[in-house]
Amino acid sequence: MLLWSSLLILAAVSGQLATTRPQPVISLDPPWTTVFEGQTVILTCNGFHLYNTTKTIWYYDNKIETQGEVMENTFVAHKSGKYKCQIQDSPHSDAVNLVFAKASVILQTPYSVFEGDTLVLRCQKRGKEKLVAAKYFHDGHHLPNSNQGLDLIIPQASLNNSGHYKCHGYENQNTHFESDDRIIKIQELFPHPELKAIDSEPIEGSPVLLSCETQLPLARWDTPLQFIFFRDDMVILSDWNRSSELQIPTIWIENSGLYGCSAETLTHSGYKHSSLLEIRVQRIPVSQVSIEIQPPGGQASEGEKLVLVCSVVEGTGETTFSWHRENTRKHVGQKTQRSQRAELEISNIRESHTGKYYCTADNGFGPVQSEVVNITVTGTPGKRNAFVAVGTCGGFFILLAVALLYYYWRWRKPGNDFEREDIRRPPSPCPRNSYHSIHSNPAEQQPVYSNVNPKEEDLEYTEVQIIQIEDNGNADTLMASLEDQGVSVIYSDVKMELPDPS
Repeated sequence: MLLWSSLLILAAVSGQLATTRPQPVISLDPPWTTVFEGQTVILTCNGFHLYNTTKTIWYYDNKIETQGEVMENTFVAHKSGKYKCQIQDSPHSDAVNLVFAKASVILQTPYSVFEGDTLVLRCQKRGKEKLVAAKYFHDGHHLPNSNQGLDLIIPQASLNNSGHYKCHGYENQNTHFESDDRIIKIQELFPHPELKAIDSEPIEGSPVLLSCETQLPLARWDTPLQFIFFRDDMVILSDWNRSSELQIPTIWIENSGLYGCSAETLTHSGYKHSSLLEIRVQRIPVSQVSIEIQPPGGQASEGEKLVLVCSVVEGTGETTFSWHRENTRKHVGQKTQRSQRAELEISNIRESHTGKYYCTADNGFGPVQSEVVNITVTGTPGKRNAFVAVGTCGGFFILLAVALLYYYWRWRKPGNDFEREDIRRPPSPCPRNSYHSIHSNPAEQQPVYSNVNPKEEDLEYTEVQIIQIEDNGNADTLMASLEDQGVSVIYSDVKMELPDPS
């Protein structure tokens, strides 16, 4: 049973190959299908390069011809009729209808004329007497002939040049001969191309392969063609080139539209374009939106870098990613790009960034929200101690300023001059890289005023002493040094005694 099935498959494949074998083509020398009786025409069967044989079979009026002169793939014909050839088991060629005429004047036409070919018609007279002029007619209409010779030459034939032809040949002004009608059919060099796409509704972001398909006849299989691709209002997608395919690496939804292609010969003698093919690019909506935090866990310290990553599992095309803080109207960041993943970076975070966050993604079908994540930002201990030290120094400035203002107001009397030179000015209480305090051992005291009679309750002497500790850059270490020296209170030492009058 299996063997029988295999034989059936092989027979089907063989039959398919047989039906697709190329057809041989006949060429003529001279190239005319009409000659005078007594002349000969050499027929050549072309297509041996497609077969592994040199055997040719000739047919005359649908019968195998054995009486003619045969040499390899040529046959010498000398009688009117239809001729065909076959190479081994190839299909039969198209028939060539030869006419060996007895008339005085004949119109000689070529056997095979394709679009873009030069069409040559020749009005010929039998015998030694030659024609001095000739007129040609197409479907009964006279054709003007700009050629200086007797032949009619149409440089680039088109399908419109098909029809009935005849000629009038003139021996002199008074004598002319009329030929028989000859039918000429201009053959199509190649049909209008057809634009094909593997998928006319591709998914956005995927590649698309376009092919501009047409076919040359076997007689002109070696005619070079070039192709061009375009979209909608002649948006050119490629330059003219020999490739009949166009690869679009990535197609987007805005590339949807009507596509077409054109084909022409390198000599520009034949040009045809395809019908338009609509390509509708499909966009996949975003789904399964998620948010990720770096560093993981949502725990971070002030001054660090925080990265919020928004991603989707599905979704094509241009996507807008937005990051939001819960219970706020405005987004904290937004990016639009052709990607399934986007990042928002906060380079220097603060405790104020603590909160709940989420992201959304939208590629035209409406935003899709991720889950909500918590982000906690904590301050560093070192920075808190530094803030305490700065606050202490600032408080000392305020205390000193209040004391001086009070002294100035309390003892300033009318007529008494303020002894600026007798005032002992304390140095800056917080110079750079120093911490200051009141020393426990009083230094020499100076009178505040020199020309007053103070009472016992009056403030008369004060002194502020300064100590300096080297700063090693750590606020905690500096505070410990102060504590080791027993300095824990910032104060002013007020003396109530009067100095010796001397």
